[in-house]
Amino acid sequence: MKKEKIVLGMSGGVDSSVAALLLQRDGYDVEGVFMKNWDDKHAICSAEDDYADALSVSKKLNIPLHKIDYTKSYKNKVFKQFLDDHLEGFTPNPDVLCNKEIKFEVFQKYAKKLNAKKIATGHYAKKTIINSINYLEKATDQSKDQSYFLYQLGQKELKHAIFPLGEIQKKEVRKIAKKNGLINHNKKDSTGICFIGERKYNDFVGQYINAKKGKIISIDGDELGTHNGHIYFTIGQRKGLGIGARLSAADKPWYVVKKDIKKNIVFVAQGGNHPALFSKKIIVNNVNWISQKPTHFPKQLYAKVRYRDNDKACSVFCLNQNSYLVKFKLKQKAITPGQSIVFYDKNNICVGGGIISKRDIPFLNKTLDE
Repeated sequence: MKKEKIVLGMSGGVDSSVAALLLQRDGYDVEGVFMKNWDDKHAICSAEDDYADALSVSKKLNIPLHKIDYTKSYKNKVFKQFLDDHLEGFTPNPDVLCNKEIKFEVFQKYAKKLNAKKIATGHYAKKTIINSINYLEKATDQSKDQSYFLYQLGQKELKHAIFPLGEIQKKEVRKIAKKNGLINHNKKDSTGICFIGERKYNDFVGQYINAKKGKIISIDGDELGTHNGHIYFTIGQRKGLGIGARLSAADKPWYVVKKDIKKNIVFVAQGGNHPALFSKKIIVNNVNWISQKPTHFPKQLYAKVRYRDNDKACSVFCLNQNSYLVKFKLKQKAITPGQSIVFYDKNNICVGGGIISKRDIPFLNKTLDE
């Protein structure tokens, strides 16, 4: 009996490598796709080294490996947006956009080219099908769950997708890799933004954006110093402000609480628990509902406002076709415009998410209309 063909994204890391092994064990005819998305010797994702690891694993498992250069598409669809968001005063998350615009699109194109109906990745996530509707679910190993980065997928992408690592603990993945002699069994997980690598974030962004100096002002109206560009600062940031000790100030660190992009001003406040850092309501745009848009609002859900955050109870109100008001049960610290908020139900199903565009700051009388 002929095996069913599946196309797997292989990055050279241990996760996608073990995913290939598990798919083979499940009886699939696996073909790998390695995507080169960035060409820079300083990047974490060194294409040459990662490709060598992916090739080693594919040879050991006797899997064909297709190499595609997608650097041009990545720069046009992901990196350009990354820079544009900075200019707008946002703090972007390029990994989310990459999954939708680059990875899954490429996998599905290759699947069609190779006469395969299914695609797979090494993400830690699960898919559940109920009444022909595809649901994205948190991975069993919730410390490694990556559903946060997949919330922009829809039925089209999920329909034929498989996540082989959804039920497995990360430590078990490494054990499987070592037991089967995979060269990358002990390879370090990539962290941070791949294309920045070991360079300082500000140095990298500064190569592409002509930032202008501006004022750093306390929420009380005192001018405290000068910044080199609002693009280098994010809400809740503590380090790199360059504000020296002041005789009239309390002995507490300064935090970024607000940015005025038009006036090029960065506002700061003292103390990690300053009320200006906290918000209870936010506006969210570009919301994607993975399975189906809720029929009734407000919708009671749980949300992450950053990847490593815990789920927080919230109510979601529909303002219009593209904009939603989210009210949290408790105030949340340092919610950052430009980052993603991802929604879950009580059963750990990822129902969707969107981009945070505004937050209320009651302390500064910057509240959102209800």
